[in-house]
Amino acid sequence: MAGKGGKGLLAGDTTAANKDKKRPVSRSSRAGLQCLSMEDDKILSYNDVVLRRSDLGILRGQEFLNDRIIEFYFSYLDSGCSSQDILLVPPSISFWITNCPFPDSLKDFVEPLKLPEKRVVIFSINNNTDVSQAQGGTHWSLLAYEKNSKVFVHHDSLGNSNQRYAKKLYRDVVGFMGDSESGSSEISLSECPIMPQQMNGYDCGLYVTAIAKLICDWHKNGGSTNNEELWFSALKEVRPQMVSNMRSDILMLIQDLMAKK
Repeated sequence: MAGKGGKGLLAGDTTAANKDKKRPVSRSSRAGLQCLSMEDDKILSYNDVVLRRSDLGILRGQEFLNDRIIEFYFSYLDSGCSSQDILLVPPSISFWITNCPFPDSLKDFVEPLKLPEKRVVIFSINNNTDVSQAQGGTHWSLLAYEKNSKVFVHHDSLGNSNQRYAKKLYRDVVGFMGDSESGSSEISLSECPIMPQQMNGYDCGLYVTAIAKLICDWHKNGGSTNNEELWFSALKEVRPQMVSNMRSDILMLIQDLMAKK
């Protein structure tokens, strides 16, 4: 639409259009494109996880953790576990199980995880339900399974925000947790009774990493052989500042691994 008193660009008037085509890309535009390209640069391959330069920016600021960072930290924790009876499920797999549009194919997807062989299984929960939207969602929580207690425990740092998504994942996997002898009918789901709560709107992913580390440490220290209280007593030591410090801890871990490459 033309401005007041001006002329619009008619279909046959190509002068303005040709001028636009010939106009060189400005230095600022080139710099912006270069900056975007650098943000997407691969900085580290760790096991099956590829981290990008933009992931470092997330850890340096007060931002919502993406699934790449959580998957990296899960993989790092898994590498530190000598036992084969604990599994930290990558966020992308947890998401697909919860939102799989083809329920009949779920068995082929879940069975390779060998869930009945695990004493402890850790899942991340995200409130994104759109399988076409990568890096979606606004809140993370953690769902942990403990075989001896026959229980899934949901850990949500923002009340019960992700409760329905945790219930969905529980319903989708509970049938795969038991073997032919024990079955899965007795496996229950509960909310963590003393889950620490976040003090802001962006640290939920850090609570997931903190609780995952806590459970792994509990398991390595023989927790699964004395499971009356599970890992709940250790949760009392999880405080907001400690969780917030995990940003710099994970950042330094990535930088150390980059330096060794």
